[in-house]
Amino acid sequence: MNRREILMQMAGLGALAMSASPSWAADDDIVVGAIYPMSGPNAQVGVDARHAIDTALQIINTPTQVDLPGAAGAGIASLGGRKLRVVYADHQADPQKGRAEAERLITQEKAVAIIGCFHSSVAATVSTTCERYGVPFVCADSSSPSLHRRNLKTFFRPAAHDEMFSEAMFDFMDLQKKQGKKVETVALFFEDTIFGTDSSTVQRKLAAERGYKVAADVKFRANSPSLSAEVQQLKSANADVLLPSCYTTDVILLMNTCTQLGYKPRNIVAQAAGFVEKAALDVVGDKLQGMITRASFALDTAGKRPSIGFVNTAFKARAGRDLNDASSRQFMAAIVLGDALQRAGSTDSEKLRAALAATDIPGDKTIMPWSRVKFDASGQNTFASPVLQQFKGTGFVTVFPTAVAMGQPVWPMNG
Repeated sequence: MNRREILMQMAGLGALAMSASPSWAADDDIVVGAIYPMSGPNAQVGVDARHAIDTALQIINTPTQVDLPGAAGAGIASLGGRKLRVVYADHQADPQKGRAEAERLITQEKAVAIIGCFHSSVAATVSTTCERYGVPFVCADSSSPSLHRRNLKTFFRPAAHDEMFSEAMFDFMDLQKKQGKKVETVALFFEDTIFGTDSSTVQRKLAAERGYKVAADVKFRANSPSLSAEVQQLKSANADVLLPSCYTTDVILLMNTCTQLGYKPRNIVAQAAGFVEKAALDVVGDKLQGMITRASFALDTAGKRPSIGFVNTAFKARAGRDLNDASSRQFMAAIVLGDALQRAGSTDSEKLRAALAATDIPGDKTIMPWSRVKFDASGQNTFASPVLQQFKGTGFVTVFPTAVAMGQPVWPMNG
């Protein structure tokens, strides 16, 4: 299906959505909650999450010619064609606000499941609240490894966690070393949240196992007003690879401070987050040319799988931008939940939980470079294979693993 055909079909879907009168009342919709930052420094993530999840609902609720679970029907066929409807809530990057919003969505909005939350610290409180009420939580894009290791029965994460991402990052560095590139020392730079500390713990362990010297180990306060002291430590260490874990505003401050202090990292291999957000790239993209990031999604492989282009076109019509690492995972979380509802044939919490636990979606039925979606006993999809991408010009090129690479990496990052 070419771009023109995709646009024509999407136009038809839009017209159908506006003109058709449903034969059921809004009260008959199946309500799902979604908890994201809708205000504050990471508000754009919440805006994009809404577009991503709404794109998934458009595909589930309206017959669509794309090879994804639930696309062929009109709503949840096993439940009489009832539509999915999402109620969004703003957690404001506050774990306790996230907990309160989860309770409200479950008790007042009668949400049968919740999707979230971008910030791992918020996902921690939201998922335990869902567990208390017996309501499934689909962890779309929070990547801290500790989240799936708490013996929660209602926790499901389709995407990779930071151990999986970090292993791919070190596999890539190992390959560069084998090819004769200088990769001996690393610098850890991470925020003081569950995301940052979990990420650094894994990277510290992998560095020791694989023979890399940790030249700097720098923790900073999230949303810090200054990073001058921390960047001075990084500059003094001058490691071969900087491994940062931080969100948008801190990425901007980091790169601007590096410029002010005359520090130019030889290579950056990032834990995505703020390093793939348009808000950061618009401001400091010139300073991030050649930066490599881990990813769950590879837009540049769309030629190999038509569903990628189809979904990206539908998302872009809403959002005015392409899917990225976070929004692709948010989209897939809604698709996975819709598939489970179809197989459950019920909105009963236990039946829906059992259906999620039994999920087995082949990788070619997703928009991701995963081999499949199948959860282990902890609720983690162990088949969510990460990729690494390099920022070149204004976009990302997949450079690892070799089997899916669309270009060769530039190493060091500044050529």
